[in-house]
Formats: sequence, C-alpha cells, structure tokens
Amino acid sequence: MRKRDALRVLLALAASLLLCPGVQAATPEVVKPVQSCTGLLATALSDIGGEGSQVLSARESVKDGVTMCVLEGRLAPAIGFRVSLPVEGWTQRYLQIGCGGLCGRIPEEVGAAEGCVPLKAGGFVIASTDMGHQGMGGEFGRDEALRIDFAHRAVHLTAVAAKKLIRAYYGRAEAFAYFTGCSDGGREALMEAQRYPEDFDGIIAGAAAMNFQVQNGLYHAWQASANTGADGQAILQAARLPLLHQAVLAQCDGLDGLQDGLLSDPRLCHFDSASLQCPVGATSPRSDCLSAAEVDAVRKLYAGPRDPRSGERLIIGGPQYGSELAWAGVFVPRAAGQPIFSGQIALDALRNLSFERNPPESFSLADIHFDQAMLEQLKPLHPLYDATNPDLRAFAAAGGKLILWHGWADPHISPLNTLAYHEALEQFMGKQEAAAFERLYLLPGVYHCADGEGPSLVDFLTPMLAWVEQGQVSQAVLAKQAASRPRSSFGQPGALSPAVEASPAPAKTRARPLYPYPALAALKPGADPDQAASYTAAPARFTASTPAWAGSSLFTPYRAK
Repeated sequence: MRKRDALRVLLALAASLLLCPGVQAATPEVVKPVQSCTGLLATALSDIGGEGSQVLSARESVKDGVTMCVLEGRLAPAIGFRVSLPVEGWTQRYLQIGCGGLCGRIPEEVGAAEGCVPLKAGGFVIASTDMGHQGMGGEFGRDEALRIDFAHRAVHLTAVAAKKLIRAYYGRAEAFAYFTGCSDGGREALMEAQRYPEDFDGIIAGAAAMNFQVQNGLYHAWQASANTGADGQAILQAARLPLLHQAVLAQCDGLDGLQDGLLSDPRLCHFDSASLQCPVGATSPRSDCLSAAEVDAVRKLYAGPRDPRSGERLIIGGPQYGSELAWAGVFVPRAAGQPIFSGQIALDALRNLSFERNPPESFSLADIHFDQAMLEQLKPLHPLYDATNPDLRAFAAAGGKLILWHGWADPHISPLNTLAYHEALEQFMGKQEAAAFERLYLLPGVYHCADGEGPSLVDFLTPMLAWVEQGQVSQAVLAKQAASRPRSSFGQPGALSPAVEASPAPAKTRARPLYPYPALAALKPGADPDQAASYTAAPARFTASTPAWAGSSLFTPYRAK
C-alpha cells in the first residue's frame, strides 16, 4: 500500500473488494457524488495545465448499462483528456489507460482486463488523454513543447486533473489509483513509475515501447530495409509466411516440453531459414521452398542489424521464432506493391521526433547507416522519450506494484526489450527487492498487445487489485484463447495502422495459466492440454540473460530530460 494520509490508510484497510472469479470477494464501499455532473464545468484546472486549461463539456452518458458523468477537457497548450465518473457504484478506484502508436486520439478500450467484474460494473473512474496532439502522425514533433507533452507531461497532468475532478465530484480522493497500457501505452506506464512514482499504486505495462528511440530509429528501419530488394519492392510477402512458420514449428515445437503449436520460450529454438531454400537450378517460384533472396531476408529479419566494424548488435533482438504469421502487415506486406509498414513507422519518427533537429523532408531509409554512429545520434533524446530507467526505488518505497507482460510472437516490439528491463530491475534493485513489487508474464503465441495463435484473453487488472489492496500475490494468471476478430496492428482500435487485420482463427478453444517469469507452464501427465487446471509451474529451460548489445547502457539509471 502507498504511504497515504491516515484517512486513506483506514480506507485501504477497511475497504472490501469485488474481484473476479477465483479471488475471495466481498462488497466494496460505494461512494456517491456530492454535486452534479455539470457542476464540474466550474472546476479550475489552470493550476495544473496553465492558462486556458479547463473542463470543456460535462454530460451524463450510459454505456453497457452504467451511467457515467463524462467530462472532456483541455490542458494547455493542447492536451485533450476525458474523464468518466460513475454516477452510481464508484468503489474509490481510479484507472487511467494508455494510448498506442503516437496517439493523437483519446482511447477508450481497457486492455488486459478480460472479464474483470468491478470494471464491468462501473466501479472505476476512468481517464485517458490524446497526449497533446490530434492525428496519428508525428508532425507534432516539430514543436518541442508538444514533444514533451507526448513523452510524459500529458499523461501525468491528466492524472493530476482527473484526481482533482474526483475530489470535486465525490467529495473525497480516490483510495487507489491504477494505470494500464500496451505498446506506447506500456511506455507511458513505465514512464509514470520512473518519473512520477506517486501517481499510481499499481501499473500494468504491456509490450512497452520503452526503448522508443532504438525501436523506431533502428528496429523498424532495419526490418523495412532488410525486406526491400534492389528494385524497391518487398522481397518476402505474406503468402510465404505459413511455409516459414510451419518449418519453425516442425523444428522447435516441443523444445519447451509440449507439442502444442506454440513456443513457450522461443530462445530454445535455433532455426536456420536455409533449410527452406529451393534447390540450385530452380528457375520458377515454388510454393514449397524459399528463394535465396527470401532466405537472406528472413535471416536479416530475425537477426537485426550489427555494426559493420565491431559486429555488435544495434538492437536487443528481432522478432522471435514462432512469430512469423504476425509479420504480415508489419514488415512483410500482404501483397505485391504494398508499402512496408515498418518503413512508414520508422520514417515518421525519424523525420519528426528522433533527432534534436529534424532532418529534411527528403530524408529516407536509404539515408540510414546501420552502425554505432546512428545509435549515437539517437541517444540525445533517449532521456526524453525512453522509459528504460531501472531505478524504481521511489516507486517501490511508495508501495507501488508493477506488472510487465509481453507476447512472445509480437512483431512490432521484440519481447527481449521487456526481458531486458526485467533483468535491469533485478540487477539494479536486487532480485529480492524487485520481486517485492514487480512481476513479468510472457504469453506464448500472442501478438502485439492482443490476439495470435496462443491464449491472449487475460486479466491482469484483477490480480493487481488484489496485490495492491490486499497484499495477495497471484502465482498464476489465466489466459484464454480468443476467437478471430478484427484488430489493428497495434492491438488497439484506432492506433496507427495501415489497415485493420484479423488474427488467424484458433484451431480450438484452450486456456493456460501464465506463471511469473521465468517459470513455464508444464502439462501434467495424461491431462487435457486445453484445460488450465492441467498445468503446473515448471523451472525455466532457458537460463541465459538477454544478449549484450551496443545500447545496453540505455537500460541503466539516467537523469530524465
């Protein structure tokens, strides 16, 4: 529990919980408003955001049977925010949600909270922000103040403003505050823990774009370049990915102890795409093998760039084995002639955000040299955008709790980034100290923030409530298979994406327990592999740390900019 004033400590001890199935539940203390929704229009916000900051609209709205007081507002200069306050049933909890891509919109979807009862019942005040600009492009990066708003200011000030509005509406402060986000929302989550450790009691960071500078300037730039031929067209296209994926599974499925079409730890796999190369002399494209150019592109996509002189890795790691189907629409176009999305991501960031002074509009991927010098050019703004600082002493001292999670089959952000941060926390804070407030979960076969071949429907919010409010630490979190449904390539509707895509339909319904890293789920002898109760925690089969790379120092303590 955080170190709050005496009243809130008593609330924390007295408040009972309404939790999701599997956790002992009781009826929470409900607090009702002390003034009207429209009365909040008079709440002053200039002390938070500066002159011109205000609540712009206030209205009651019903969603999923819950009546909310919905506020829209602005914090100067251009931070848009929304706060939704339950008219009935508020359980003294505040939840802020992160935004994906480069944001530019106010998100509404709460991720990684599948089936959480108090959330569905309207027990939370919920807030979010567009992070200081409108539109999903990076043009806002031409304004230094808007860069700061995007990096961290908008999320923090939204939290401060929302809490002031909570006090005005209910006549008391929230008892507990939570943040959850994925992709850039995961970066925002970690930024809060690192820069503003008093803002939230519990933080859930999924597939975090924490390594923002390298992620855009080197990872996505390389993925696009590696799959571009001399003619400017993509070498590898989506139609070839099932062949590649099946070859990976044929060699590596089962290395984790279970033959299930999923790689529970892809680091055990040592696949070589040369095994798929067509025989010498093949003159026409074949469906059962890859051309030499395709084999070379696949190797580069897995491996990532290296400095040509030292041979050092320039990124932590590329997409992991088992993620091949998720490459479609990201760095492997779905059809001939389509642009490579990774190239669009990289160029948008490099032209507008990544450097202290923006390059000319003519800047292209051809201008990038994948070497140590390029990494050095990205470092000046590392303290502004990145959220890789492992010094969470202030957050831990305040009683904060942190859940990290990542899909092993994520093509947008390599899960090795999240692993590296987990390792950095243990190294800097100490393993025992880190374990007191942080947990990491890795989801086999799950794509970026959602969906995939593996069970991806998960609720991290309920165990976070139990951990923060009752001191109960979950040893396993249930993940269920999702049915095929449309999603953006950032796993969040409306996020930066070339088109809405659909994840493959799962072969059958299944559920698995997720154990805190490094434990794996092991099937009990003779048990049904589709039932969560059939599994138990097993020791890790891969014990090495993430590989050394040229930017390893980015995951050590630094002074935020």
